[in-house]
Amino acid sequence: MAKRAIDHGKNIAEGSLDPVELLSSTYEAIEDSEVSNDIFTVLTRERAEEEAKASHKRYKNDSMKSPLDGVPVSWKDLFDTKNIVTEAGSMLLEGRIPKEDCLALKRATDAGMICVGKTHMSELAFSGLGINPKAKTPPNIIGDDLAPGGSSSGAAASVAHGFVSIGVGSDTGGSVRIPSAWNNLVGLKTTHGLIPNDGVVPLCPGFDTVGPLCTSVEDAWVSTAIFAGLEVTTPQAKPLSECKFLVSKTITRDNLGEDQEAGFNDAISKLGSAGASIEYNDVDVMDDIQALGPVLFPYEAWQTWGQQIEAQPDLMFEPVRNRFMSGKDITREQYQNAWNAMIEMRETYNAQIADYDAVLTPTVAIGPPPVSQLLNDIELFQKTNLIALRNTRFFNMFGSCALTLPTSKPASGLMVVGKPFGEKELVSVGLSIEDILSA
Repeated sequence: MAKRAIDHGKNIAEGSLDPVELLSSTYEAIEDSEVSNDIFTVLTRERAEEEAKASHKRYKNDSMKSPLDGVPVSWKDLFDTKNIVTEAGSMLLEGRIPKEDCLALKRATDAGMICVGKTHMSELAFSGLGINPKAKTPPNIIGDDLAPGGSSSGAAASVAHGFVSIGVGSDTGGSVRIPSAWNNLVGLKTTHGLIPNDGVVPLCPGFDTVGPLCTSVEDAWVSTAIFAGLEVTTPQAKPLSECKFLVSKTITRDNLGEDQEAGFNDAISKLGSAGASIEYNDVDVMDDIQALGPVLFPYEAWQTWGQQIEAQPDLMFEPVRNRFMSGKDITREQYQNAWNAMIEMRETYNAQIADYDAVLTPTVAIGPPPVSQLLNDIELFQKTNLIALRNTRFFNMFGSCALTLPTSKPASGLMVVGKPFGEKELVSVGLSIEDILSA
């Protein structure tokens, strides 16, 4: 696993690490690895080398741009990169070359972050499993034969395999949190609209968000602040003795895998022992909002990509295509009714959790299944995908921000859910939780 990005940045600023040498060692590690071709779609070497040289000059001139100046980063292949192929994991976009960087990448570049390359992903970001037989399926750090989680599969693998400290991904229904959890990483799902989606290949415009996959809460905050154009100073950790958490008694804890249940229960026990106040209660609208998911997400996805898919359906992996197709017959009226109901439920939910610092749930109900099983059984693929997305998708519909943190069990994340646009407060709590869980 990669070193913390913030530590690399400090070492560069202190002069004990040269960004040119760091980049060189990064590419050496990638080239020497047997799995790197399954992780990266393309390496942006010429661009990265120029950026690293510029970072070196800034250090010499005592003019570093941010705490992550000189730090190598990977980008999911739905973020537009100028003159670099960007295909969103889909043969439908084969050969697509943007004319400019997306806004998040522009801000990262302005902050001195180094673009190492683009990473593989689920087709058009519409699967939580990370399996893509039309392109590449990145390896899970726990076992190469296991699903990596998606759709930001390569982003997770690029960090978990130690190539970069931050992989930039997107999260529409869980696509940052699932691969982070299944690869024992930290992931931050940001509030919709915090980081602009300008220049990001869309899936569901009402839900698409940008977020980092990394190894620490501080890395998650600093990179998010840069992408969002916010002050990058890391907030102070809030003492757990001053924190009050809600553990939902509803569906998010149903039918958990053995490790996922054990990891969650162990995390809750540690937080309680550290002085946190933990209350167990029902979240009234959880079951009701779940029923809206099969309307909201497929409708938006089909409106975005339906015409291209119908023109060349054989270019897509069948179960992913089927998920898009499920939105074809949903009417605008059905969608609008579901959207209005969701907004009402958001208000109810946010009022119910207003007095808590965070809601705590297992990030994913199950662990990563073998890739071969899912490829050989389309119905199993589709069923498993929905199970994997179950817990994360709630909080896209509630409009929340959310962290996932590793627990004592592999592929078992603790999801710490904050309030809309409450990333800074969430990170303050997350720093304290991270200290306890990693002790």
